[in-house]
Amino acid sequence: MGAVELSPPPGAREQLLETASTIMREGDVADISLSELSLRSGLNSALVKYYFGNKAGLLKALLDRDWQAIVTSVDALVAKDGWDPESKLRRHISKVVDTFYTVPYLNRLTMRLVRDSDEAEARRIADCYLSPMYRAYEELIGEGVEAGVFRPIDPQLFYFTVTGAVDRFFSARLVLKHCFNQDTLTEELRDRYREHTIDIIMAGILAR
Repeated sequence: MGAVELSPPPGAREQLLETASTIMREGDVADISLSELSLRSGLNSALVKYYFGNKAGLLKALLDRDWQAIVTSVDALVAKDGWDPESKLRRHISKVVDTFYTVPYLNRLTMRLVRDSDEAEARRIADCYLSPMYRAYEELIGEGVEAGVFRPIDPQLFYFTVTGAVDRFFSARLVLKHCFNQDTLTEELRDRYREHTIDIIMAGILAR
């Protein structure tokens, strides 16, 4: 066995994932080159094979890392006692905006891996990450309708509304640059868009 297999540096796996995430965030892309990953991380690109098998395995591990935090958060929100449905949904949309600000490539990476994977892996991604979001919307919207707070809304279409609104904005740096002379997604712009998105979506679902 070579030296790479015997003694990878401490924390190398997490460093590779974080560097890949940084490259995709900065480049507004859903892909990486192994040569850039090696250069930016300071790690031997052979470690990708050691930890993940290949680049596809690295991207899958990054998707798992980023989605797991979202699913855990939405499950905790649905189960939270003492919060009314409107407050829960506002909180959730706020977290979605913050998540896409942090990992703007997430939806594009998800769709890429679903498209490029075999049937079993595509089903795993859907079952682990996409279906839990849909079920959470079913429950959150159902609670609100039962309480008379929300209009009856199709949870499936609501999923596409929320994801589409957030993904489109945080993957639109070229539009910002060429149309609005701004090529940086600042925290101030994120906060404005968060408030705007919550207001627009909630206005469409509230019964009153």
